[in-house]
Amino acid sequence: MIGHEQHDIIIAIDGPAASGKSTTARRVAKKLGYTYIDTGAMYRSVTLKAFEHDMLERLKHSPEDVRILLDPLSIEFQGDRVLLDGRDVTAGIRENRVSREVSFISSLKPVRDRLKTLQQQMGEKRGVVMDGRDIGTVIFPDAELKIFLVADAAERARRRYAELVQKNGNPAALPSLDELEREIVQRDRDDAERAHAPLRKHEDAIEVDTSSLTIDEQVELVYSLAMERISAGTSRA
Repeated sequence: MIGHEQHDIIIAIDGPAASGKSTTARRVAKKLGYTYIDTGAMYRSVTLKAFEHDMLERLKHSPEDVRILLDPLSIEFQGDRVLLDGRDVTAGIRENRVSREVSFISSLKPVRDRLKTLQQQMGEKRGVVMDGRDIGTVIFPDAELKIFLVADAAERARRRYAELVQKNGNPAALPSLDELEREIVQRDRDDAERAHAPLRKHEDAIEVDTSSLTIDEQVELVYSLAMERISAGTSRA
């Protein structure tokens, strides 16, 4: 485990939906003794809040009204728990309705601006692993290690399905693999084409195709790359 008296770095892990970002980032952070910041959970939290305030359709006609949801807005992480405005929404933000609409909410500039500020505040002391879609390009373009995870859509759909089965325990109530794959392909398109902070790989990012990798393998790969950066920085200190 890396102590904070050494050369702490920022690790930015970007990539499309279900490419393994969150699991990899969480486990790498644990191995390093770093803080893990799940930015996807932050956007999901705002999306859930839009549903709870019955504002989703309103926002599609008047997107500027999203400011109503942002003031006040508090998002905190307590271990694996996500707190939205002081209450636990860990399960709620993983509902499929949230997955379908989070790309739209993420495309709204006021949302991105507000969460960008929160994310930069969380990472300003370094020693963090942050995953999302624009961490290496917008939030922390100076991150010492930038990773861009990819995987084919069919494999990502299988992963998302397995995750939903594990959390819900009732396959009959879940969307089909084909439906999940269509949603993932559409999400990729929406993320890549949005006007604000679209999904793209930073020129300095290391691309890792996780289609045929186990989680353990991709965690070890990213951890090894991180150790190289940490060691290089410590030797220069």
